[in-house]
Amino acid sequence: MTKWEYVTVPLLVHATKQILDNWGEDGWELVSVIPGPNPEQLVAYMKRAKS
Repeated sequence: MTKWEYVTVPLLVHATKQILDNWGEDGWELVSVIPGPNPEQLVAYMKRAKS
């Protein structure tokens, strides 16, 4: 059975792709994005298989 670990990541609207690419390089998969505390920020929920 696969076990997962999760992380929440603040995303800045002007750098979203760069931030997600950096986390993706480390094996994290984007699960969901929700609005953040202000209009210029989002929050990403990411997961990856535990090693």
